[in-house]
Amino acid sequence: MGGPLAGLRVVELAGLAPAPFGCMVLADLGADVVRVDRVGGSAAVPGDVLGRGRRSIGVDLRRPAGAELLLRLVAGADVLVEGFRPGVAERLGVGPAQCLARNPRLVYGRVTGWGQDGPLADRAGHDINYIAVAGALEPIGRAGAPPTVPLNVVGDFGGGGLLLATGVLAALHERERSGRGQVVDAAMVDGAALLTTFLHGMKAGGAWPGGRGANLLDGGAPFYDVYRAADGRYVSVGALEEKFYAELLGVLGLGDADVPDRRDPAQWPALRRRIADAVATRTRDEWAALAEGTDACLAPVLAPEEAPGHAHNAARGTFAQVGGLPQPAPAPRFDRTPAGTPSVPPAVGQHTDEVLAELGLAPAEVEGLRRSGVVG
Repeated sequence: MGGPLAGLRVVELAGLAPAPFGCMVLADLGADVVRVDRVGGSAAVPGDVLGRGRRSIGVDLRRPAGAELLLRLVAGADVLVEGFRPGVAERLGVGPAQCLARNPRLVYGRVTGWGQDGPLADRAGHDINYIAVAGALEPIGRAGAPPTVPLNVVGDFGGGGLLLATGVLAALHERERSGRGQVVDAAMVDGAALLTTFLHGMKAGGAWPGGRGANLLDGGAPFYDVYRAADGRYVSVGALEEKFYAELLGVLGLGDADVPDRRDPAQWPALRRRIADAVATRTRDEWAALAEGTDACLAPVLAPEEAPGHAHNAARGTFAQVGGLPQPAPAPRFDRTPAGTPSVPPAVGQHTDEVLAELGLAPAEVEGLRRSGVVG
């Protein structure tokens, strides 16, 4: 598979969500990612496609011979990624000290919820806990209702996997100057907090004066919200600027009507009712067709399975068929070194013989390791 990261060698210690997603991004962009799975293990999440574009080797890292195999892999790699709780890799004998001793140029990427230090570092948690402490969960939702859980995209994927990939690439860039690797500590609580930077600025500038669900970008403003159409499906409205708002009113048939003043928050409830009543007169797709070719900032709210069929997504190739399953295509795009279509996620240990042969192990040696349960 091509891409701007072709030739980059990554070793991934199998885990859940953030680390696999970060490594998927690297693999999508051309890196050769070898995932180290548990011997005899299986996919942690049925149907998970985050493992696409990889090779898989089964290794029992709890055995000294397994840890030694990993260190041999690391000696010829550019990056290692692990998502264990703090201290686990060290106890297995494959922590930063051991790996960087074998390969001083190695970028050692670590992704956790709470980070490698701090009072919560050794505590269990999940996406919802990390974004809660980061201040990213509380502002999401409707006024008068509890915070809305935004799937696990803010912590696991945006604040975790993407932050990890960004950190790894930054460390690789720095290595070009220093010749030295380093440890990248990507904590989801840090990443989720980073994603709220704009919100902190708006609060400081007085542009976010209300509580949850009462502001410009959180569904409080009637011209930035979702509305139920006649068929029970929804359209999104994001007409922030005056010229776009004027086009929205025209599409909705309210252009010549006496509508409440959108500049006055006290009139927002009345304006919301007018927009809601208008949207309720047609189906979602009828509104999408009416808004086509305009700057009304009205778009249909699509289910994930509908998104690949949308005309814009189809024209851009935003989704790809990987093993017969539609899923998001690699992004971003590059004009000289475009990424190819990812391969399907490998079976656990599918490439064990191939990868060990690249390390210089003879077939008889590999078979001995397999018989002893070190590899699979």
